Amino acid sequence: MLKKKSGYVVAILGATGAVGKETLEILEGRRFPLASLRLFASKRSAGEVMSCQGKEWKVEELTTESSFTGVDFAFISATDAISREYGQRLGAAGVVVIDDSGVFRMEADVPLVVPEVNAHALTAMPRGIVSIPNCTTTPLVMALKPLQDAVGVKRVVVTTFQSVSGTGAAAMDELMTQTKDLMSFRDTKANVYPYQIAFNLLPHIGSFNDGGDCSEEVKIARETRKILETPALRVTATTVRVPVLRCHSEAINVELGRPLKPNEARALLAAMPGVIVYDDPAKKLYPMPLDATGKDEVYIGRVREDESITNGLNLWVVSDNLRKGAALNAVQIAEYVVRG
Repeated sequence: MLKKKSGYVVAILGATGAVGKETLEILEGRRFPLASLRLFASKRSAGEVMSCQGKEWKVEELTTESSFTGVDFAFISATDAISREYGQRLGAAGVVVIDDSGVFRMEADVPLVVPEVNAHALTAMPRGIVSIPNCTTTPLVMALKPLQDAVGVKRVVVTTFQSVSGTGAAAMDELMTQTKDLMSFRDTKANVYPYQIAFNLLPHIGSFNDGGDCSEEVKIARETRKILETPALRVTATTVRVPVLRCHSEAINVELGRPLKPNEARALLAAMPGVIVYDDPAKKLYPMPLDATGKDEVYIGRVREDESITNGLNLWVVSDNLRKGAALNAVQIAEYVVRG
């Protein structure tokens, strides 16, 4: 753990991207104890000025010659290549690296952390690196954790409905452009995705393996097992890209170890830190991306029994993928490290 200070030097690699910008907002909103801020991005963004906590900070070009002397925390939200190059280098130099990529997540000596679920994993960071999970895994494990603790979880079937912001700013622009083109009766062009995303769904996130699973689906299963410390947990996922700008949604089917009534499940979920139960079918109350956008909490609704299996339960979960799915989770990890 870091030596306690009144303020910490924080570096953000990928500061001008969607997650980087969100990180700045969260550092400001949560009044993280900043002594100084170093912002890094590509050459085309160098020189831009960004604000945080009442000060302006100039973006630096990230190069192999960039100095990180005196940096306490480094948030990396860029490419896998940058995570590989700088994550190991900075961790070895004594910087606490909080990485948003999939590069280190499944390595045994790198904790994969959602603070509300497994903050205890932060007591051992032999390489100085902490990974945050995939932006769909985070809300999934937050929904599963109280159920696991209460009655046990035997099997999980999850279908995700993932917004384009999960791909980045270019994908958000592409959705907006395609929508405008279609509404103006113009042909659309697909550059970020293999097909038109506006008014469409793509059951394909990441690359396919020989068995037909997408890499995103494989990540969800493996990461869930690691975070919940349940290597034998049966998890299967189907991931779908949807024409929504922000927030990921998930339909989750759980086979529990013992019976649990929906009202009992709602009470357990409502007691989970960072979770809001928003569930009243009679009043048509259920979580939607519009509800969760810009919010820190994971919203859960449509809690109901699944009578097709023994001890089955269905949940509907919505979370802002740029906040709890990425930037907020990273800042919460830094806060935990600061508290010691």
